[in-house]
Amino acid sequence: MSTFRVNRKLLNPKFEGYKFDFVDQNQVVARHPLQHSASQATASTQSWLSFHEVRSKITHNHLVLNNEGTSAVYVDEDYNIVLIDVAPETLLPSFRVVYELPKPISSSVAELHSEYPSVSYLSSDFLLVGDGYGYMYLLRTSLGAFNLAGIYQLVVDGSIQPFLIKSIDWVSSDSAVALLSSSHRGPKSDASTKKSTPVDFDIWAAEVDISLKELPAVAQTMSVLWNRRGDEVPILSKYDSSRKAFMLIGGSPYRDLKVVTSPPYEPSPDEIAPIPRAGENFNTDPARPPLYSWTQTSDSVTVAFPLPSNTPKTAINVKFSTTSLILSISDSLSAHVVTLPSFSSKAFWDGVSPSSSYWTWDKDAEHSFGILTLHLDKQHEGTKWMQVFASAGKSAAAELSPEDVEVPETLDPSELWHIRESLEKYTAALLTGEDASGLGLGQGVPSLAEGEMDEEVDSSVGRTAFITWVHLDGSSPSWSNPVREDPFTLLSTPFPGHRMRTPFSLVLKEGLDGPTYALQPVSTESDSDTVAKWTHTSTFPALGFVLASKQDVRFTHHNENLVFALESGLRNGGGNMYVYRCAKPSEVWAKQSILKIGDGAGGALLGVGAFRIEGRDVILALTEKQLVIVQTW
Repeated sequence: MSTFRVNRKLLNPKFEGYKFDFVDQNQVVARHPLQHSASQATASTQSWLSFHEVRSKITHNHLVLNNEGTSAVYVDEDYNIVLIDVAPETLLPSFRVVYELPKPISSSVAELHSEYPSVSYLSSDFLLVGDGYGYMYLLRTSLGAFNLAGIYQLVVDGSIQPFLIKSIDWVSSDSAVALLSSSHRGPKSDASTKKSTPVDFDIWAAEVDISLKELPAVAQTMSVLWNRRGDEVPILSKYDSSRKAFMLIGGSPYRDLKVVTSPPYEPSPDEIAPIPRAGENFNTDPARPPLYSWTQTSDSVTVAFPLPSNTPKTAINVKFSTTSLILSISDSLSAHVVTLPSFSSKAFWDGVSPSSSYWTWDKDAEHSFGILTLHLDKQHEGTKWMQVFASAGKSAAAELSPEDVEVPETLDPSELWHIRESLEKYTAALLTGEDASGLGLGQGVPSLAEGEMDEEVDSSVGRTAFITWVHLDGSSPSWSNPVREDPFTLLSTPFPGHRMRTPFSLVLKEGLDGPTYALQPVSTESDSDTVAKWTHTSTFPALGFVLASKQDVRFTHHNENLVFALESGLRNGGGNMYVYRCAKPSEVWAKQSILKIGDGAGGALLGVGAFRIEGRDVILALTEKQLVIVQTW
C-alpha cells in the first residue's frame, strides 16, 4: 500500500489555470540593509565536491527562526552570531551580535571538507550552533544575553568530523537530541581507473545535556545515540513526540549500519542456463504453441485466440457465465494449422461479470489468421489471476489437453497490431485537436497546458524523496518498512519557523497537481505503534506544472493556504517570490501573485523563514546584504 493515497474528490480536472492577483509591492515588502553581511563563502572549496554535496550547499538555509517568538539568527561572514529582533507592532528589525565563534584556522585539515555554519533553536532559552568544522556550541539565553553553556565535538575514527545541524528537539525535561549530517568518503579509488571517490552521508543523533550547571573546561565528545547512512543529505528532519520517533525526509532511505544486508545472489555454474551459440539448437523438437495468449489489468482479463481468417462470424459461439466459458467453432473448415478452441463450461480461475464481458472477432483478409478476443470483466476488482482457467496446469504433463496447458501471462506483440493501429489514430487525433473517441470528450489536453507541455521539464520538477523513521535508540519502528520505502516527488515543505494551525504537512506531485498530505498525530500512547498515516487534505491545482517553468527556485515552502517559491536571485539582477493559492475542487481558477524580493543590490538569497503575528504570516528573506520582510495578505 502506498504511503500517500490521493483523494480524487479533492482533485479538480476542470481547473483552467492561475489568474494574476496584483499586490502592491510597496505595501507588503520592506528591505533593511545588514550591518553584518551574510555570506555563502564561509565553507572551504579546496576539495572537490560531489553533486549531492553541491546541492546541499545550494539549498542550505542560513536563516533560523525562533519558533516561540519573533526573532531569528544567522552567522555572518566573520563567524559572528547575529540576532534579528522584529517588533510585532511595526515589523521593524534590529540587529546585534550576540556571540563570536572562534575563527577556524586556515591550515586545519578539517577545512578540506568543511560545512557551512548551522544553527538550530531548541527553545527561546537555548540555541545550538555548529561552526562547520566539527564543533558545536550550546548557548543559553537570559534577559537578552547569550552565554556559552557547553562545547561539543563530533569525533569519528579518532578525528574531528565537520557536520551540519539539521534539527534539535526535546526528548525529556533536561535532555535534547540533535540530528547532524556529515559527508562520508569511501576509500580513494585507484588513479588509473579515473573514478571519483564515493560519497555518502552520515546522520548522527547526538544527545545534548541541558542540565549542566558549570561550563566544562574543554570541549566534550558528543554522545552519539545512533548513526544512519544514506546517499543524500536530509531535506528535512523532525521528531514526532507522539510516536517517539525521528522522521528523516531525504533523497534516499537511511540505512542502519548495524543491520547486515544479504549480498546479491550469485548462481553456481550448474544453475546457469547455457546461451545458444550460432548453429546450436537446444530444442530439437519444438513444442506446439499455446492455444491462446492472455493478459490482465486490475479489473479485466483479455484472452486472444488465433483463428483462420476465413472463419465466418456466424460460426463462432461464445457464452459467458459468472464462473465458466462456453466456446465453440461450429463451421467445418478444411485444413487447420492451429487447433480450434473448444470449451464446454470451462471454469475460470475467478469470477467474471457476464453482463459487461464481451468478445470481438478481428478478421483480416490479408493475413492467414484473425484474432478472436475475449474481454472479461473481473468480478473481484484488484484480484490477480494466476491463470485464465482453473484447471490450467493441474494435471500431469502427459495428460494435459491443449486447453489445460499452463499459459504464462503474455500477449504476443504480433497479436496487438489492431491495438497499435487504434493508438496511432488516437495520438494523431490529439495532435490535431480532434476528439478520437467521438464522445465529445474534448481535445484531450487541458487548456492550462495547451501548447506548453514539455514532458521532460514537467517530470524534473520537485525532488524524489523517501521517509525513514528511527526510534530514539536507533531501531526502526515495528510499523515502518525500512527495507522498502515508497519514493515520492516532494514539491514543498512547511515554512521554517512557521507554527501552522494544522498538523505537519507536505505538498507532493501527483500528475500536474500538488496535493497536500497532513501527518495525523496519535491521540493515545497505545496508538504510538500504529502506522504513520498521511491524509490528503487539500490540493494546489497544477502546481507541478507551474513550478516546472521556474528554473532558479531555491526554496519552496507552504502554509495552510499558500505555496511560496523563492528564486535565488542569481539571475536577472534579483529574485522573485511566486505565490500560489490553494483552490477548492469546484473552482476553475486560482490566484497567483509575484513579488520582487531581490533588487539587484542585495545579492543572492541565502535563507527564509516565517512567523505568525496576530493571525497573519510574516516572511523573512535573508540575502547577502539585506533582510527582506514580506507581509502576507
